[in-house]
Amino acid sequence: MDGDRRTDRETGAGRGGGASGPSDRPGRGGAADAARKRAEDSRDDRRRGSAPGAQTRGAGKRTAGPGRDRTARGKGAGRTPADPARVVALETLRAVRERDAYANLVLPGLLREYRVEGRDAALATELGYGACRALGVLDAVIADCAGREIDEIDGSLLDILRLGAYQLLRTRVEPHAAVHTAVELARAESGTGRSGFVNAVLRRVAERSAQEWTDRLAPTDPIGRMAFEYAHPMWIAQAFADALGTDAGELPELLAADDARPLVHLVARPGDITAEELALVTGGEEGRWSPYAVYLEGGDPGALEPVREGMAAVQDEGSQLVALALTRAPLHGADGGRWLDLCAGPGGKTALLGALADIDGFRVDAVEPARHRAELVRTATRGLPVQVHIADGRDSGLAAGYDRILVDAPCTGLGALRRRPEARWRRTPGDIADLVALQRELLIAAWDLVRPGGVVVYSTCSPHLPETVAVVADTVRRTGAEQLDARPLLPGVTGLGAGPAVQLWPHRHGTDAMFVAALRKPA
Repeated sequence: MDGDRRTDRETGAGRGGGASGPSDRPGRGGAADAARKRAEDSRDDRRRGSAPGAQTRGAGKRTAGPGRDRTARGKGAGRTPADPARVVALETLRAVRERDAYANLVLPGLLREYRVEGRDAALATELGYGACRALGVLDAVIADCAGREIDEIDGSLLDILRLGAYQLLRTRVEPHAAVHTAVELARAESGTGRSGFVNAVLRRVAERSAQEWTDRLAPTDPIGRMAFEYAHPMWIAQAFADALGTDAGELPELLAADDARPLVHLVARPGDITAEELALVTGGEEGRWSPYAVYLEGGDPGALEPVREGMAAVQDEGSQLVALALTRAPLHGADGGRWLDLCAGPGGKTALLGALADIDGFRVDAVEPARHRAELVRTATRGLPVQVHIADGRDSGLAAGYDRILVDAPCTGLGALRRRPEARWRRTPGDIADLVALQRELLIAAWDLVRPGGVVVYSTCSPHLPETVAVVADTVRRTGAEQLDARPLLPGVTGLGAGPAVQLWPHRHGTDAMFVAALRKPA
């Protein structure tokens, strides 16, 4: 890859990316112009010695109107919920328990349905996601206080107990308020009689602090105790410690970061808007590592104009670095512009690759076996030089000869637990064997499709050693691949270890725990 081409990609320059020249992609233009105007105004402000204005996003507003008039479900239907934020959090817990729903997909819709905004929305988000994240610890405390196993407690009451226990143990909500609101929710759900059970259990929960409950219920071994304290299953905490290796002393910091609510990360679409412009128009902050990343404290990113117009999207900065690593990996021979994303759904990395390819007149093929996820890829890449193929990546039917192939393999997702609150309690060690077999097959399939001198980048959103270094080592042994040092593919990123593969970490980099390895086929 020549230096000029790399400069275009990394600065977002190219077609439609400068200060002049309209974009020809559908739905683009208005927000980009506004962003550029805002950037110019900001520069003028700085010259005059004043601070740029920030966009107001409704923080501090109390909800009014229909959102406060929703009726509760169950025997208490017809009552007006006194606290819409807690109703939204409770409905989120219910959806996770009853339908195996994903909290990060359910809760935003509930906020809109109940018209909860501002501080109430922030509280609902903290309670809903937080209770899902701490589920295993909350259940242990509830079982101890109730004197019975969790599966012996009615599901609707259990959700209320989880919500109340979370407030008592992990927030600054006053104990009397946490107990009172939980009792009111129980009364609305099930009537007065069963609300007494909720009251009794939560009063017992409130008798001890979080630290005292840890002392009472946590395993005595160091990793087991840390796992309980930071709300992780023991096997996941052990997997993190194994992946840290000689840096296992960082485990408390890693678990704490994984247990905290993360920032929202946006990606600025190269060629449409720069990170500086996106930060200014959204009130966010430019990222540390990716030239396209912007951080937001919270809110609904789907309501932002650049996101609605397709010039930006929600994407963890670590995922952006994975896509960028593929474009930066050194080839033997010229880049013919034939790229492949072998595991494309739902399309975030494919979209970034497509935007970068578009700058140079290259093209990207994207493979996704599930039809509905393939449609998500098509939506994410609309207007970009990306062709979506509905096929199994292990037998795609595509012709060999690709210059660059990304294998962002299906995995346990242990590296993104902070963004998927309930996921840590759903995964089990029994999931690993089948996933590892699939990962190895996909990587071999990519190897067969890449040209001599071409590069395959293998990534997972998991630091678990069987899914990462073990899969790569097996492929190198079977194929004779040259494993490149992946650290130079992430320029400026610190704390990448000894190489040749790279492991990103929430506590070091503020990203999901993405693994990246680069393999080049001998020419």
